[in-house]
Amino acid sequence: MSEPSEAATSGSATIVLFHSVCGLRPAVQEAADRLRTAGHEVIVPDLFDGRTADSVAEGMEIKDGIGKEELLKRAVTAVAPYSDRGLVYAGFSFGGSVAQNLALADEKTRGLLLLHGTSDIAEGAAADDLPVQLHVADPDPYEPHDWLNAWYLQMRRAGADVEIFRYAGAGHLYTDSGLPDYDEEAAERTWRVALGFLAGL
Repeated sequence: MSEPSEAATSGSATIVLFHSVCGLRPAVQEAADRLRTAGHEVIVPDLFDGRTADSVAEGMEIKDGIGKEELLKRAVTAVAPYSDRGLVYAGFSFGGSVAQNLALADEKTRGLLLLHGTSDIAEGAAADDLPVQLHVADPDPYEPHDWLNAWYLQMRRAGADVEIFRYAGAGHLYTDSGLPDYDEEAAERTWRVALGFLAGL
């Protein structure tokens, strides 16, 4: 796991970035480096202990083999030493669902950046004025329109300030240059918008 230095630079955020169901692939480290270049501190937990996959189906087998409870425990353990800083939670697909769950449970959360994935929202969840940005393919088989519409309304009801950006024709994990889903134009647009979002937190 990559760890941030003790002091973040002025105007930067401390970001915890969770990998997709395909594991801690090179694209995740490249994304972390991109965020660091923009002046942010980045924590990159490896919830799969070094295992990676070349497809969502293969990654789901790894995820299911570890189990939801253990994965959440690993995520909480990875974040705990830094949570007092007021973290920005971010994640890719499955990692987005992890990021969302931790962000909504952390009263010091500064922001939530979701790439390719969301999660269920607990009844009574509160996210007062939490800045949230979601980037997702359109259509996305894992994030269908009906689900996203309901998710948006629930997040707004919880008090979050939500933006959704959709990318027509892109594959599910379109920011990972090593996967068939990759869409360079959509990925670059995503990062331009996301970096602006993070700079404004």
